[in-house]
Amino acid sequence: MDLFEHQARELFEHYGVLVPRAVVADSAPEARAAAERLGGRVVVKAQVRTGGRGKAGGVRLAADPAAAYVTAGQILGMDIKGHTVHRVMVAEPVQVEREFYLGHALGRAAGRFLAIASAEGGMEIEDVAARRPEAVARIPVDPDQGVTDAKAAEIAAAGGLPAEAAPTVRRLWRVLTEQDALLVEVNPLVSTRDGAIVALDGKVTLDDNARFRRPYAHAADTADAGDPREAEAAARGLNYVKLDGHVGVIGNGAGLVMSTLDVVASRGPPADFLDIGGGASAEVMAGGLAVVLGDPDVRSVLVNVFGGITACDAVAEGIVRALDTVTLTKPLVVRLDGNSAARGRAILAERAHPLVHQVDTMDGAAARAAEPGPAVKGGALLPTPQ
Repeated sequence: MDLFEHQARELFEHYGVLVPRAVVADSAPEARAAAERLGGRVVVKAQVRTGGRGKAGGVRLAADPAAAYVTAGQILGMDIKGHTVHRVMVAEPVQVEREFYLGHALGRAAGRFLAIASAEGGMEIEDVAARRPEAVARIPVDPDQGVTDAKAAEIAAAGGLPAEAAPTVRRLWRVLTEQDALLVEVNPLVSTRDGAIVALDGKVTLDDNARFRRPYAHAADTADAGDPREAEAAARGLNYVKLDGHVGVIGNGAGLVMSTLDVVASRGPPADFLDIGGGASAEVMAGGLAVVLGDPDVRSVLVNVFGGITACDAVAEGIVRALDTVTLTKPLVVRLDGNSAARGRAILAERAHPLVHQVDTMDGAAARAAEPGPAVKGGALLPTPQ
């Protein structure tokens, strides 16, 4: 899970990384008081667990405490990529000389740790990485050796960072490894006019499997529910991530869901990642459908299940149970294969819902789910009249 920026900042400070002085505020009056404590001129930053805050207007400079009051009032309540701003961080401004990018990550595809650095940090780093990948250095890190002084100097030099940034490189590695993180990122890392190396922003993604060791992770959950569907899915014990498309995706097993997303993406953008797990019951399947169908961005849903521990007839029973409790107004494309697939298909055929379409192949199911048509316009999930 992602930490809020103010939580990442506190971790960085604990490990000796220089950060601006800052105060968290839940209201405009608190933001004004924070600005008074910090000397008047401040930066007001939305605290949401998503990127793009600056481009969305969630990071603004306030000239004095009165301006901080007005600015915080404008930012609080904003919607940034589906996340409502409930609090802001009021930070002391920094005299920036140059901006850089620095991060450590567990590269799953490469099967190794990577240090990532660039002399071109800031809001456009994604564009830089896409247009000129050579401008972003990716340096493998041996987990047995870690980031030594020599390795930190190598990473800084490869990314075009000043030599003075090497201690920060090493300290951020300690954050990654000692705090059970999968990603530690600073964008921008800056050099100031007096030569200091300061982390102006911070992103830390923790390994969910180690959350029981990280009490501040629970604080992040209670401070902001994030996307309401993600909160609902978590309450149901489902692995769900909201995406930006319109084709809902449900599968059993992370590998199968990822493959399904790839196939769907070639025809229409997927709206979510939802893994019901390897031993999902009919109840879990019904709960997953309720979460995905409740997303107003979803125009159709693809259920792609390969029966193993989760038998296809249990999945079909879950779909039927969901159809008994909601009025389906969006196409539901189902592909069942594997354990008890024939029985599962028979259950759905017997239910004979006009918006449920069975397709034999994953490619065919993805193409059917991405089809435009009258049935995908508007549809909302409505309670069945009692």
